Amino acid sequence: MGTVRKLVVEVIEARNLLPKDGHGTSSPYVLVDFHGQRRKTRTVTRDLSPQWNEMLEFNVGKPSDVFGDMLELDVYHDKSIGPTTRNNFLGRIRLSATQFVKKGEEALIYYHLEKKYWFGWISGEIGLKTYVVEQLVVLQVKAEPKQAPPAEPTEAAPEGEKPNSIEEEPPAQVVENPTTVEAEPPAKEAENPTSVLMDPHPPQEDEFTQVKRSVSLGSIPEVKVSNNINIVTGPRPISRASSVIFSDAGSGPIEPSSFDLVEKMHYLFVRVVKARSLPTVDCPVVKIVVSGSHVVSKPARKTVLFEWDQTFAFGRDAPDSSSLLEVSVWDPSSAKSFDPTSDVAGHVFLGGICFDVSEIPLRDPPDSPLAPQWYRLEGGGAHRGDLMLATWVGTQADDSFPEAWKTDTAGNPASKSKVYQSPKLWYLRSSVIEAQDISQLTHNSKESSYHIKAQLGLQVQKTKSIPTTSIGSPSWNEDLVFVAAEPFTEHCLLFFLIETDRTAKDQTVLAVASIPLTTIERRVDDRKVASRWFTFEDPNEERRIYKGRVHLRLCFDGGYHVMDEAAHVCSDYRPTARQLWKAPIGTVELGIIGCKNLLPMKDKGSTDAYAVAKYGNKWVRTRTISDSLEPRWNEQYTWRVYDPSTVLTIGVFDGCSEVVFESDECMRPNFRIGKVRVRISTLTTGKVYKNTFPLLLLSQAGLKKMGEIELAVRFIRATPTLDFLHVYSQPLLPMMHHVKPLGMVQQDSLRIAAVKIVASHLTRSEPPLRREVVTYMLDADSHSFSMRKVRANWFRIINVIAGVIDIVKWVDDTRGWKNPTATLLVHALLVMLVWFPDLIIPTFAFYVFVIGAWNYRFRSRDTLPHFDPKISLAESLDRDELDEEFDGLPCTRPNELVRARYDKLRMLGAWVQTILGDFATQGERVQALVTWRDPRATGIFIGLCFVVAFILYLVPSKMVSMAFGFYYLRHPIFRDRMPSPALNFFRRLPSLSDRML
Repeated sequence: MGTVRKLVVEVIEARNLLPKDGHGTSSPYVLVDFHGQRRKTRTVTRDLSPQWNEMLEFNVGKPSDVFGDMLELDVYHDKSIGPTTRNNFLGRIRLSATQFVKKGEEALIYYHLEKKYWFGWISGEIGLKTYVVEQLVVLQVKAEPKQAPPAEPTEAAPEGEKPNSIEEEPPAQVVENPTTVEAEPPAKEAENPTSVLMDPHPPQEDEFTQVKRSVSLGSIPEVKVSNNINIVTGPRPISRASSVIFSDAGSGPIEPSSFDLVEKMHYLFVRVVKARSLPTVDCPVVKIVVSGSHVVSKPARKTVLFEWDQTFAFGRDAPDSSSLLEVSVWDPSSAKSFDPTSDVAGHVFLGGICFDVSEIPLRDPPDSPLAPQWYRLEGGGAHRGDLMLATWVGTQADDSFPEAWKTDTAGNPASKSKVYQSPKLWYLRSSVIEAQDISQLTHNSKESSYHIKAQLGLQVQKTKSIPTTSIGSPSWNEDLVFVAAEPFTEHCLLFFLIETDRTAKDQTVLAVASIPLTTIERRVDDRKVASRWFTFEDPNEERRIYKGRVHLRLCFDGGYHVMDEAAHVCSDYRPTARQLWKAPIGTVELGIIGCKNLLPMKDKGSTDAYAVAKYGNKWVRTRTISDSLEPRWNEQYTWRVYDPSTVLTIGVFDGCSEVVFESDECMRPNFRIGKVRVRISTLTTGKVYKNTFPLLLLSQAGLKKMGEIELAVRFIRATPTLDFLHVYSQPLLPMMHHVKPLGMVQQDSLRIAAVKIVASHLTRSEPPLRREVVTYMLDADSHSFSMRKVRANWFRIINVIAGVIDIVKWVDDTRGWKNPTATLLVHALLVMLVWFPDLIIPTFAFYVFVIGAWNYRFRSRDTLPHFDPKISLAESLDRDELDEEFDGLPCTRPNELVRARYDKLRMLGAWVQTILGDFATQGERVQALVTWRDPRATGIFIGLCFVVAFILYLVPSKMVSMAFGFYYLRHPIFRDRMPSPALNFFRRLPSLSDRML
């Protein structure tokens, strides 16, 4: 029994094909080619919009190491139907394997047919569904030896079958290779966030020397040959797409990190595996003593042997590092706590081993793991007892480091480094059309109304109310949008028919319809989904009773990007449907080195700090360093980058210091320490930015510097330069956001729901990523009203228009002849531009170029932009405004304080009201020029317009422009100090302000 992966292509239909049979029509069929296998559909006779609805299956063979698989689909006209003598070409499409998804995620997508030649004429589109399925197969290898007794031909049979057929791959080949080689690395990558860059061709002499040295030291390393030969340090060929279609992460494996952005931290690793021949019936423990650290393992699992399989990592960078390692086995004769740092007093000594740390071998990747070996226990009661263990010196790049017990984390199970994945979020669009057969449910038909309440989990939305007196069935035609997360088996979409009595002001649930999410169709574009009728049932009865029916159109919209972050700090803009994802443009590498000068967050004067980084749907968490104000993590992570206009967010938090088991949970919240944002577009390709950022925290007590964090960031471009620059001309959000946009209020409510879903999902991980951590990283609580932000945004506007204000001042100084030389040069420029108007746009473009080139000298060279307290107006804060900013909704402050804040807000509103009135007045004066509100003013204006038009008809425009320019730039001695007649005339025009109450 095994599994075989197959690619399924459902050819649904084509639309608007070209006529190629000579009689104004075509008889098309489809030819599909994938991985050397070719399949053909039936021919639809004389139809330019044919429907096939056929399912074609392809075996997914052993992946190539050079070229990615492409699915080629060609549409032809059948020459056997009609007078044509050849199969005329009607169009083609080519799909990369990165666009294939697993079964259950497929959606009907229409692809525009492409032409094969440059001068070809092709039109139309074809609708397909492509997905990958896993089928169970029974391998018939065991039955062959009875017919062919020799064993060698039987083993070589699968290899001999390869050349026989290109279209049919042997099932044994399909089952073994993808399952054992390709399915394991993603799982291993998820468990070990800090993987190691392996050398594809290790030198044979170095391996032999390492084995000899290890044998002399008493431990033989286990030599393994890496199956993944694609991991290289040089330029890689085109990524193999067939290995991507089964990866949950998206677009192929990320190359393991080489840990070149962080500092190496040396650790002494001790792996205790098992023991035998111990004179005890209890569960013994192992005690390890080195460099002043006393560690006790968990109790052994008693099987045939005593098993621990536990790894310990002791820091070697401390100045008091000892040169002696002691490993001993103890029998817990009295019940004690299993805390790794607890004492073993009262235990019976069974034996021990001593090692000289200076003689322990050094293992540095890509070395294979050291094989544990048996050691005879000396002393104690175990005269013939043996202990299997392995010891080596390594770094944080070691494979055993993420799951090992570490001295700097105090052995807390919840302090390990982990990688988390956000759930896959979809927009669920439910269109409520109408309801029927519900009139018999009404209790009071005159004073009541109907509305539909839809509920998905904790999300509730309602339609408008329809009076029961309306003729016919109630109709709503409203779209209700929800956020749903995979898997869709947890919740059902509920529709409640509610009657509202307007006299008694109460609501009654008349009926309910429950719809499983797994039955809802998925779409990736704006095509019309077929609507269906669903039966209403009595919510108070166990058995199903017909209570009417509701007409709904339901679908999952995969063409949207579900926003869980603010738009200006978003880390990903990809749509939900994986079929619409584009290839990544590069990778960003983050090295979280450590923190300095942290403030103590606990009463004992210490901090248990850990860092969290978020980019896209991937979250990473470093280990928690216990009781340290200067933690050093030195962990490195990698993300794929699909758009340069995205932001990488790093946050630092104070975790729990209690040593708890993995089944327990610390009830103390994880407090914020600070946050850093890095915009990918500000990074130079290939350059390492190693900076120290201040950790600023704004709270009710004011702005406080909590410490500093040291980071190293590098962006590596993976696409050609032209393709990378072409990304800047593409829209940020997917197509559905522009074809069928969502409202701003609707987006905010959906974002709040998405944040809650992501936080709930990550809190169920082990160790959990706490809700307050996710909320802070996603800025879910940063959109409350703040007078500080109002003033800050006002100053931002002033800063933006400061350039325009400077230009106006320069023009005023020029026409005031404060610098005669500059004024004369402006006269010369005016003459040149008036007589040669074709130079206006080139001159303006060259001027902008000069400004940009001049500012290039003042660009930021080393440091990355960070939170600016000056721009945020966080340096000098009003306590009352700060308290108002952090006050929740509804307000919890005393009435007197709320009244004072309201009065202050009214004063601000009065100022805004005056400004808006002034803008309206000026606009109404412009309208009054031709609306005859003031007959004399309008007569003067239109008379002047007639004179100006007459003059411009007679006088060349260049002469008029020259005269107006010289008149405007005339010397102040020829100018009156009073306002100009035109301005006086405009100010006398009437407005509607005098008509307002």
